[in-house]
This record gives sequence, structure tokens and C-alpha cells, in this order.
Amino acid sequence: MRVAFFAVLAMVFVPVAFADDIETVQKYRHGVYEAIGGHMGSIVQIVRNGYRMGDLQYHADAMQGLSMITPDLFPEGSGGGDTEALPVIWEEPEEFSERMNDFQMAAEKMAEVASSGDMREIGGALQGLGRSCKGCHDNFRAE
Repeated sequence: MRVAFFAVLAMVFVPVAFADDIETVQKYRHGVYEAIGGHMGSIVQIVRNGYRMGDLQYHADAMQGLSMITPDLFPEGSGGGDTEALPVIWEEPEEFSERMNDFQMAAEKMAEVASSGDMREIGGALQGLGRSCKGCHDNFRAE
């Protein structure tokens, strides 16, 4: 009897908890991508203007760290509603995974060269990072 009671209770509350969970997933994902955008904007300003070059490594390291969690921010069923994530993310998971891998590799390269002082190398890494971002924005994000 007690097991049946908890089973019924679970059926009643799980859908509500799941809906709240999806909203939480979407809000968290949005926050992470806002942080990525902020770090990218800072990196661009540093490289273009030479402003606060000493901060470049910090932003590059943050970008690399964030890139490592991005693939896990898109669990099945977390699309729809108030999100810019397009359904193609879950319809073409291999392609999306490749784009996530490209982002991780580009962020790793940026972090690797950030403290080198070699602006040619830093500029190339920044271009690669920008291309990796565009690779997702073009096909997997509603603008």
C-alpha cells in the first residue's frame, strides 16, 4: 500500500518537477552562453586594442573551461519554449557534437597561446575561436 501511494505521488509530481527542470536547464544554459559571449567580447577588445593584455589569459582560460561543459547543456527534451536552441541540435546529434568539439579545440588553442605575446599566433587562435562559434550559430541557434 505504501509503495502504491508513493508511485501515485511520483506520477503526480514528476511532470511538474520535469517542467521546472527544463526551465532551469534552459536558464542555466543561457547564463553559460552569456558568459561565453562576455569572455569572447573581452578577448576581442584585448586583441584589437591591446587593452589590458595581462587579462587575456584569464578570459582565454575561462572560455576553455566553459567550452568543456557546453556539450552537456543540451539534454534531450530541453529545446522549445524560451530558448534559442534549434531542434536540429537533437535531430543531428553527431553534427552538433562535432561543432561542440570544434569549440573545445579552438578554446583550448586560445588558452594555449594567450600568454605567448605572439600577436600573430593569438590572432590566429582568435579567428579559429570565432569560426567555431559561428559554426554553431549558423545551424544550431535561432538569432
